[in-house]
Amino acid sequence: MSELERAYAHCHEVVAARAKNFIYAFKLLPPARRRGLEAIYAYCRVADDFADDDGIPSAERARKLSDLRQRVRCALLGGEGPREPEPELDLMCLALQDTARRFGVSHEDLDAVAVGCEQDLVKARYATWQELRDYCYLVASCVGLACLDVFGYRGPRERARELATDLGLAMQLTNVIRDVREDVERDRIYLPQDELERFGIDEEQLRAGRVDDAWRRFASFQVARARELYARAEPLFSVVRRRSRICPIALATIYGAVLERVEAVDYDVFSERASLSGNEKLALLGLSVGKTALSAPFSVSD
Repeated sequence: MSELERAYAHCHEVVAARAKNFIYAFKLLPPARRRGLEAIYAYCRVADDFADDDGIPSAERARKLSDLRQRVRCALLGGEGPREPEPELDLMCLALQDTARRFGVSHEDLDAVAVGCEQDLVKARYATWQELRDYCYLVASCVGLACLDVFGYRGPRERARELATDLGLAMQLTNVIRDVREDVERDRIYLPQDELERFGIDEEQLRAGRVDDAWRRFASFQVARARELYARAEPLFSVVRRRSRICPIALATIYGAVLERVEAVDYDVFSERASLSGNEKLALLGLSVGKTALSAPFSVSD
């Protein structure tokens, strides 16, 4: 096995172990594009894990993220990287380097993800939706923008990136709604403070996990916002290469089903995590295959 093959195999192992939703969306992609997405996912997973590692001081987490950013910059843009070897990180960077070369993935998009993770070390409250949106853009939309280059697409780049941005925002807002309890336990509140106040909800209620009419109205408002973003992103499916579009269709379908699960439990995201079983995700993957088959053609050779 070559070093590059080992690098992609390592990224695949990360996806298999950690990508509870994404692995279903990756399954039916052409091999080269699937490997590229696995490299991007592995990088995003490492960055997120560094930011979330409560077992080490914040300063050490910041150092790890800075080191990661330097390694990726060196791999994609050249220049001097960290002197100390990190076998797993170096393998991941090799896979990212090859992915960027093959598909034109931007260093700027990848670096923005780590910048968003660094923000988690210094910011735990968001005053407005615009502030939260800016954060979601970094940690989710920029992931989608990197993936967009791997998917391949037709038409104006600006329009495709706009649609991918909306899908990333929708997915991250879905995560925010689903993970309120876990985030509050870590003293992070990814909910617009002005909107919490407008609906009459304070941090004490969030910490107590109290579900009342005020919370239901607030959560319903956020679900509606996420659905609007999914709807705005839907034209993305027709501009992505036909053999790749199963991935964004599956992700939108699975994450949309999470919103339905939140509604099904009457917005009680505190008692139990609103998640889907493996069988449910497989069924949704099948539905996504059907949607892909019915979608508009990309080209004769796609």
